[in-house]
Amino acid sequence: MTLTQILRTLRARYKIILLLLAVTLVVTFVVSLVMPKTYKATTAVVLNNKGIDPVTGMNVPVQLTPGYMPTQVDIVNSKIVALKVIADLKLADDPAIKERFAKIDPEQGTIQDWLADGLRSNLTVEPARESSVLNISFKGDDADYVARVANAFASAYQQISVDLKVAPAQKASGYINDQIKILREKFEDAQNKMSAYQKENNIFSSDNKLDVETARLNELSSQLVVAQGQSIEASSRQRQVQSNAGGSPDVLANPLIQALKSRLSEAEAKFADTAQKLNVNHPQYIAAKSEVDQLRANLNQQIGLASTGIVSNARILQQREAEVRAALNAQKTKVLALNSARDELSVLSNEMENAKRAYETASQRLTQTNLEGKSMQSDISVLTAATAPRNPASPRLFLNLLVALVVGTMLGIGAAIAMELLDHRVRSAEDLTQLFGLPLIGVIEKTKKISNRHAPPRLGRGLPA
Repeated sequence: MTLTQILRTLRARYKIILLLLAVTLVVTFVVSLVMPKTYKATTAVVLNNKGIDPVTGMNVPVQLTPGYMPTQVDIVNSKIVALKVIADLKLADDPAIKERFAKIDPEQGTIQDWLADGLRSNLTVEPARESSVLNISFKGDDADYVARVANAFASAYQQISVDLKVAPAQKASGYINDQIKILREKFEDAQNKMSAYQKENNIFSSDNKLDVETARLNELSSQLVVAQGQSIEASSRQRQVQSNAGGSPDVLANPLIQALKSRLSEAEAKFADTAQKLNVNHPQYIAAKSEVDQLRANLNQQIGLASTGIVSNARILQQREAEVRAALNAQKTKVLALNSARDELSVLSNEMENAKRAYETASQRLTQTNLEGKSMQSDISVLTAATAPRNPASPRLFLNLLVALVVGTMLGIGAAIAMELLDHRVRSAEDLTQLFGLPLIGVIEKTKKISNRHAPPRLGRGLPA
């Protein structure tokens, strides 16, 4: 059917449309009056989005995650919240509810489970768009009752959210407390090992003592270098004295030897003069010769003594060099032992520091978890408490009549078109053309009646035709 045919059909069968529309409106009106009234109360709660935990002061960005709001909706709709509402309102102790529960199938479970399922079926939780507000709605046949239940759900949601946050902290607190005992034992054991090692190796301030011993080692090294130089120089002088004592610079530099040489030179000059003038048997000759021999003997004796002193000094310096070298080797051994002891002490000290750090970290964490476990601060606040609604949420008479108007009109139009299809009638020239498939020659239009005053005279009886 074309649109023109449909419009002609509707115009021709408008009575059917009006009849169905009227029937639909009347039925809707009657049903709306007969239906029981349902009330709906809504409590709005806001979720804290500061992102800072009030106890620990740490950032908590969980509110910004995409699944945070759906999670909160699921918590409100959970059975544990419903059971909390039942306990707070003491619904399970109501005699009327007990009587109703006694009439149902005993396989439904406990009365708390039955009530929880009933409350959850009438609960609606909707998050506000682009905000952190949750609308908790509850519907029922009693205005005061639905308001109390909606507020009870908000209160139970606050308490359960706190419990969900506190319970893991309390559980973790017990675990950390057990671990702290173990960490404390490890720390004390490491500390005792370090103390025992210090006493055993006589190390109390390892770094300072090691610095002193190192300085002593450096000092001995310097002394050895000096002793080696002195020993080499003394050995050279010793060899010079042993090969030519009289020509040794050390011997020649002796003041006594120089004085003896001077006196010997004078005595020899005097003896030479005496030997030219006197005979060998002359007393002066003999005295002069005796003086020269005595002076020469004294000179040789002093040269021998000086040479012996130089040799002794060389031996002393060589012995000094050996002693310094032995002390240096002993000091090296001591420093190496101290280095080894310091390394072992450093390992023990690191173990003790690690154990101490682990113990302190666990202690701090225990303090934090204890605070979290005792925190009753909730991130949820009631924005708008539910009040007893004055008007029922359903049925809505005006809305139902408006829907009935649309539905009745559609039913009437559908019924008119269905009747037309079952009993098709010719309502226009196009219907004839489509029905018979023949061309249209002409159309006799329906005209209005013309009054007698303007009509042509009729042919009457006795008048000529």
